[in-house]
Amino acid sequence: MSVARISDYQKPQLEVVEHRVADTDDGFIMLAMELYEELIGANLTRNQAKVAHAVCRKTYGFKKKMDRIADSQLAEICRISRPKANIAKNELIAMKVLVKDGSKIGPNKNISEWEIPECSQIDNIVTKSGTKNVTKLDTPSVTKTEHTKDIFKDKINNTPLPPTGESVKGGKPAKRKSNPIQYDDYLNAYNEAVGDRLPHAVEANDERKRKLAALVKSLATPNLEGFRSYVRAFMAAARPFHFGDNDRGWVANFDYLLQRKTLTKIREGTL
Repeated sequence: MSVARISDYQKPQLEVVEHRVADTDDGFIMLAMELYEELIGANLTRNQAKVAHAVCRKTYGFKKKMDRIADSQLAEICRISRPKANIAKNELIAMKVLVKDGSKIGPNKNISEWEIPECSQIDNIVTKSGTKNVTKLDTPSVTKTEHTKDIFKDKINNTPLPPTGESVKGGKPAKRKSNPIQYDDYLNAYNEAVGDRLPHAVEANDERKRKLAALVKSLATPNLEGFRSYVRAFMAAARPFHFGDNDRGWVANFDYLLQRKTLTKIREGTL
């Protein structure tokens, strides 16, 4: 015979949960409506948008137009890693969403100067939440059996005929041809981004073509706009050393940006 203990019937201790409520008494930001609306609608990646708002918080939140903001501070408020915060910050500077003056950064209130590429948002993925509004009510008169028959009928009618002498099973789908890289367009994008601060690239020789093709595949956005953003991010992060302020007189050039280690340094914020 088992004996029941009083402790078996005691209620478990409940943890005290603190309810957080935002209040302007704890501080607020004076932000122009036009600037705020432009940030909301800007075609930025998730990390870029986080950093842009974080910079507003760290500047306008203290009634400053610009300030020295460490990457660790941005990472903490954005809840991302420091390298990701650095990359997003440099991309925003390159797109002129943020402005930089020495070691200080701040939001660029002149929104007409913003240069946000169309393909900046690369995570265009349709999720389940994106199809919540499509319900079964859209086809109330179509039964499951009728729907299955229609699909099977469509498959029969729309199945392409195989070439003469081949069966459907034996036929292989044609491989999609990738669009060839227009190397001159990449050279022009580089020259435009560096302006008169670095030597221009003139010729796309075989070695440059090979390295450029490999680099483009490694970019987050593997196309011309992604490459242009990469060059702009480099120009924003580059130190005087890269522009010839060294004892060798060395200057960064097109070939230097084609190196994989240069891309890695930009991503990790260690240039």
